[in-house]
Amino acid sequence: MSTNIELSKTRDFGEIISDSFLFIRENLKPLLTCFFTFCGFFMLATIVLSYLEQTKMLGAMNTLGGDPNSFDTQTGPFAVFSRLLGVEYLFLIFFMFLNWTTMVVTVISYMAVYKAKGNIPPTTVEVWGYIKYYFFKIMGTIILTGISTALGFVCCILPGIWLYPILALIVPIIIIENTSFGYAFSQSFRIIKENWWATFGALFVIGLIASILVSVIVMPFGAANILTTFLHPNKGIHLNPTLTFISSVVNEIGHVFYILPLVTLTLCYFNLTELKDATGLMDRINKLGNNDADNTNLPVEEY
Repeated sequence: MSTNIELSKTRDFGEIISDSFLFIRENLKPLLTCFFTFCGFFMLATIVLSYLEQTKMLGAMNTLGGDPNSFDTQTGPFAVFSRLLGVEYLFLIFFMFLNWTTMVVTVISYMAVYKAKGNIPPTTVEVWGYIKYYFFKIMGTIILTGISTALGFVCCILPGIWLYPILALIVPIIIIENTSFGYAFSQSFRIIKENWWATFGALFVIGLIASILVSVIVMPFGAANILTTFLHPNKGIHLNPTLTFISSVVNEIGHVFYILPLVTLTLCYFNLTELKDATGLMDRINKLGNNDADNTNLPVEEY
């Protein structure tokens, strides 16, 4: 029997992990419907561009593996390297970024609407309303937080590790509280205070699980591709075009597992706000004795 999961509640480390899987299991069909509806185009574009880039890279690698006397001003190592960073590569990076942004906005918007409806799965139309409103705001946020985290890792790695869970919370704060980047930035530092380790631990463990799951489904195709080179050494560096394309498809579809860390991130947000402000408890108290049927479907007010 399906259960409606209460998002705004305190959770310990183990409950955050288990409830992440539980939420996905109980919302699997509507969540995947939203995911593929809004991310499908960018996933398809990424698959095609990834295949083209890998094919182009294979051609360059074969050039490097050819006759050493063949290197000239047009086919030397530097010329080959410059050919790799062509139009296909730039478009690939661009669509990968758009795909990731859409994934982030879709999953967190789904959970925001889920909460606003009283823990009821939303429709694609309801989630689309959030995506249209927050997409470009979250795109800018991801760029800013990404640069900040990268700079932190450059500064002896530890600052980047420390900033990672703090900056990651900015996105759910913006979407769920409908607020600005500046407020979300300060809010993330406030709510994670004294709970950094639990938040980091949950995100790290779930992120590791998701990465392993993706690797498991992609690795066989990559291994088979490498094996073709050893089976046909006379062809030089050789990759099977069919396997290369299938690998690109499987790798992109495997990104569905990254729904898991996004759900965990949002549960961490709800856990931290409940610990600091008891927002969910106060909301339930305010609803006591309120049996007005006309108000049952109204979104929760934010103060």
